[in-house]
Amino acid sequence: MEKLRFGLVLIVLCLSTSLVKGGDPILTFEWKVTYGTISPLGVPQQVILINDKFPGPIINGTSNNNIIVNVFNQLDEPFLFTWNGIQQRKNSWQEGTLGTNCPIPPGSNFTYHFQVKDQIGSFFYYPTTALHRAAGGYGGISVHSRALIPIPFDINPADEFFVLVSDWYTKSHTQLRKFLDSGRSMGRPDGIIINGKGGKGDGKDEPMFSMTPGKTYRYRFCNAGMKDSINVRIQGHTMKLVEMEGSHVVQNMYDSLDIHLGQCVSVLVTADKDPKDYLLVASTRFTKEPHTATSIIRYTNGNGPASPELPNAPIGWAWSLNQFRSFRWNLTASAARPNPQGSYHYGQINITRTIKLVNTAGTVDGKLRYAINGVSHVNPTTPIKLVEYYGVEDKIFKYDLMKDEYEPPAGKAEEKITLAPNVVKVTYRNFVEIIFENHEKSVQSFHLAGYSFFAVAIEPGKWTPEKRKNYNLLDAVSRNTIQVYPNSWAAIMTTLDNAGLWNLRSNSVERQYLGQQLYFSALSPKRDLKDEYNMPDNDVLCGIIKDMPLPKPYSV
Repeated sequence: MEKLRFGLVLIVLCLSTSLVKGGDPILTFEWKVTYGTISPLGVPQQVILINDKFPGPIINGTSNNNIIVNVFNQLDEPFLFTWNGIQQRKNSWQEGTLGTNCPIPPGSNFTYHFQVKDQIGSFFYYPTTALHRAAGGYGGISVHSRALIPIPFDINPADEFFVLVSDWYTKSHTQLRKFLDSGRSMGRPDGIIINGKGGKGDGKDEPMFSMTPGKTYRYRFCNAGMKDSINVRIQGHTMKLVEMEGSHVVQNMYDSLDIHLGQCVSVLVTADKDPKDYLLVASTRFTKEPHTATSIIRYTNGNGPASPELPNAPIGWAWSLNQFRSFRWNLTASAARPNPQGSYHYGQINITRTIKLVNTAGTVDGKLRYAINGVSHVNPTTPIKLVEYYGVEDKIFKYDLMKDEYEPPAGKAEEKITLAPNVVKVTYRNFVEIIFENHEKSVQSFHLAGYSFFAVAIEPGKWTPEKRKNYNLLDAVSRNTIQVYPNSWAAIMTTLDNAGLWNLRSNSVERQYLGQQLYFSALSPKRDLKDEYNMPDNDVLCGIIKDMPLPKPYSV
């Protein structure tokens, strides 16, 4: 068996040499995806493990590394991973969503092969099939700057810790999926977990992190949850924000940080307090009954338990909005490249297209659905990316069912929701403005795959073109997720310079599963390898293209 696995990896390496950039190191991983029984909230339940661990292994790499992950699916269902925040330059074949990839069949393996090209920062991976995300299967991704790029820290951290915070259900992922398939909501989560553990908060938990007095440490936080924004804070300590989803930021100090679904940040924390135990606290935001979890940070040679008194969480979303407005791009720092981040003057580029997206909830045939501009996405049995590559779009879906402008019905009128693949054609390399408008009573969070964008504004009310005068056109943070507060709007700007098929999705698992997502098709008109890679030779084929002859490959 070991010889067979080695052979499979060797074959994939040989087939994938066109993706390996000369001189850039290769990091190789082999993951076994299985079920196991653990008790994150004190109730035994089935959880997805990677190499017998939850959370899964941390991918710890450096800018431009080539990452090879050989995934053995030992579940009883098809399975996929996505790499949230990794841009997959020219390579949406590795994106790992149901719109780009056929799932890995049970008992089979598939090798992902991608490069973290011109990226640094904190990201995470998670399952995209069925409702597997509700069973875990997620883990962190750290991408460090290359040695020749100076890091904008006064002090090099003595160590770094990855902290995956998540809301959690004690019901199984299969039960939650049955709820959604029957037209019901998943309901409220049952608690919060930190790196897979609930934390009793009774002083008997084992320490999760350790700090030496006088040293400074980097904590990478990601909200890998399903429904709730989460606030994080450390008892008695302030946090210096240094990075957000791949961008160095102006280094302000915070007592606590709101981290919305799908978002990642990293902070520096100095062990400058009395040597004893302290609690890292995570609690849900904008919920009637907040859930809280704690983990212990222990000073080496410390003496004494953590105080049972927890630091208070902020109240209301106005506080959160003000915190968003305090985030600024560090214009003088270099990220993955030697040139400073601020050398890219996004505020001086002309907008070529404005797309306004309105999220709504409704029913179709008596069942709950979520939509964007009146379209609730349905995944076809053949992934959209393969359909486009084989040129059989007319057999599977229609482009541009969703319009760039949308106004939901006024008052209590029922919205007409269309169930269909939601695929929007966009022009490769155009500079676009995307408006998210949230008419609902809960905070929303959206992720755009394949790109980073400038989060130029969030404001209450409805968006109009006159609101552009309030945009931050100088130092908005370049990132890949954006939150939208109740009855508010958010604006982002980006250049669609990454050819491929890219998912824009709600970070809420329930909303995403029930249709609140779409795909941008940014195809290069030249079908040129300079713009996009060919379909990998090891790609899993399914649906109507499974037995079709291969199309003519892209050429240089």
